[in-house]
Amino acid sequence: MTAVKASALRPRNSGALRAGSVGVRVDVLVDVLVGVLVGVLLAGCTSGHPKAATIPSAAPATSAPASPAQTPAASASSIAPSSSPADSSPAVTATPALTASPAAVAPSNAPSPTKSATKSSSQSPSPTHPAPTATATAPAPPAPVVPAVFEASAATVTAAELGKSWHAGCPVGPAQLRTLSLTYWGFDAQPHQGALVVNAAVVPAVTQAFRTLFSEHFPIRTMIPISAFGASDPASTAADNTSSFNCRYAVANGPPQWSAHAYGEAIDINTVENPYVFNGQVLPLNGTAYRLRAPYRPGMAVPGGQLVEAFAAVGWQWGGRWSAPDYQHFSSTGG
Repeated sequence: MTAVKASALRPRNSGALRAGSVGVRVDVLVDVLVGVLVGVLLAGCTSGHPKAATIPSAAPATSAPASPAQTPAASASSIAPSSSPADSSPAVTATPALTASPAAVAPSNAPSPTKSATKSSSQSPSPTHPAPTATATAPAPPAPVVPAVFEASAATVTAAELGKSWHAGCPVGPAQLRTLSLTYWGFDAQPHQGALVVNAAVVPAVTQAFRTLFSEHFPIRTMIPISAFGASDPASTAADNTSSFNCRYAVANGPPQWSAHAYGEAIDINTVENPYVFNGQVLPLNGTAYRLRAPYRPGMAVPGGQLVEAFAAVGWQWGGRWSAPDYQHFSSTGG
């Protein structure tokens, strides 16, 4: 009888009762977990130290993202290492406190900013000991002043000094030539020293002619041996240069023949102001403006003028009287 009553009191659907009990336990567990999560979040907001690392790794779906309230004050020691996905959260890797300082990443032997500053200051010169300054270079010596008196001197000349203006087969050799140094007035109204290579036999006459020109302040542009121009007559005349010896043929019609310059017995003077008009062509070309001989301009050779008269006085003839006038040309032979 008692056994019957006990069985009558037992619920018929015991499996449903157990399932219900399990359902009640799950609900209770969820409530508990929610409560714990809310407590953790509240605690994190209050203290500024999130407790995300204490969330069980078995429930990743319920883990909360890192709070924006994290500040640079958080240190790496406040984050507990874990194998849960929370360790790879951007909140942990982007925290400024985890960025190593320059002092931490610099090699042990790298100089610190303080050491660098100390080293630089130790190498800078003391205000009481200024750095030495560069020694000033001595000024170049002034150009020699040519006295305003006529001077002339003759010296022998070598084949090397004649350069391209002489070669084997010329009608005269270096032994028959002289370098004649002369004082002359320039177009700047200042005395200058020049040189002519002439035949030794004409040194007295040439010296006397240029002494006269110097006394009358007749201007001459330059006076340089033609070897300085590579024995190029066009180059020398275009430079308005006064020169004498040059072993070359005459610039003339007919068969080639030695010029009086090849003997050192002719001088071309102020070649721009006194061009050579050959077959209607003005030589040099930059002397074209002087083809017309009037009006008179300084440095020109004209009948009865200083230049023509100075050479006529020593027996030299002027090429300006030729049918093809060579106004620059003066020679002892008339050729």
